[in-house]
Amino acid sequence: MSLTCYFDAFSGVSGDMLVGALADAGADQAAIADAIASLECGADVSFEKVKRSGIGATKFRVAIQETKTHRHLSQIVKMIEKADLAPPAKHSAIAIFRRLGEAEAEVHQVPIEKVHFHEVGAADSIADIVGAAVALDLLEIETVICSPVNVGSGTVKTEHGILPVPAPATALLLRGFPVYSRGPALELTTPTGAAVVTTLASRFGTLPAMKIRASGYGAGDHEFKEHANVLRVITGELTGADEALTVSVIEANIDDLNPQILAYAAERLLEFGALDVSLQPIVMKKGRPGTLLRAVAKPEHREALAQLIFSETSTLGVRVYPAERRVQARTFTMVETPHGKVRIKVSSEGSYAPEYEDCRKLSAATGVALKHIIAEANYAYLKLTR
Repeated sequence: MSLTCYFDAFSGVSGDMLVGALADAGADQAAIADAIASLECGADVSFEKVKRSGIGATKFRVAIQETKTHRHLSQIVKMIEKADLAPPAKHSAIAIFRRLGEAEAEVHQVPIEKVHFHEVGAADSIADIVGAAVALDLLEIETVICSPVNVGSGTVKTEHGILPVPAPATALLLRGFPVYSRGPALELTTPTGAAVVTTLASRFGTLPAMKIRASGYGAGDHEFKEHANVLRVITGELTGADEALTVSVIEANIDDLNPQILAYAAERLLEFGALDVSLQPIVMKKGRPGTLLRAVAKPEHREALAQLIFSETSTLGVRVYPAERRVQARTFTMVETPHGKVRIKVSSEGSYAPEYEDCRKLSAATGVALKHIIAEANYAYLKLTR
């Protein structure tokens, strides 16, 4: 059974909120505490039931026996490798710290080997990252998905002084991922939280179609009037729609460009990650015929594709707006035709269609009309399933 975990970061995400939410969703608290104790990093942990805006949540607390300890990445990796952790948890925790180290190195313009971890290297953050990795392993989570992340606003006090929110390392870690700012002027997403979700999440977007097994809430430190200061986690099995995510739609009305260039631009958009591209005839102002170029993209590809439209077409402006995308789960089955093999795409509802590229290549190689290749592939699939 493949289980999925969805992090709903409407109030941001921090290390302690992650561990608290996963424990609230059923991860064994004693096992998490034992795993962290095996690190021997000077951290004692506990779990407390609290309320945030009337919602019951779990607060993960870390008591630190040491202060102002700075560690290199290599020291932290050795600490994790020696600890009594399951291999998947070790792998995840080390990957998270490596990503964190890369961000710190870029912020301070030093080689990663020379990075001194300050806030993120302290015992509490080591406990947060390892605790999250262990909890996901205990829940047998195979896939992690995260919502767009609320980063907060204002400023945050660090060892380097007062910095804007999101802090430099947080901003780097979230580069290319969907974020927004809402609520009180506080840091809602920390470098630790950003490192965990950007390392482990396979995608960012809306809650996928799933059969819910459990949910949990991890409490933040503050109580807000605007919203419950919690990180929600939902676990379960994906169902029906294999893909359910927020997408960006990028559009431009074009009336002064060679159609050949438009076709080329559409091909380039697909090459650069667009999920779908369409060209639609329209009538523009003053009765001029034109073309509506529309690209559907993942939010992290939005800016790159918008710039590609500017560079490859004559438009001076584009429209960008969010939408939701649903795609049915599908599998591929190979069938044998008189002219060669063709993949058949089959949806979870039973619909099927021959893979166009396979049919096109066979048609080009054999000289047989494309429509006949497609018909033979459909016939071969029907024979196979009856």
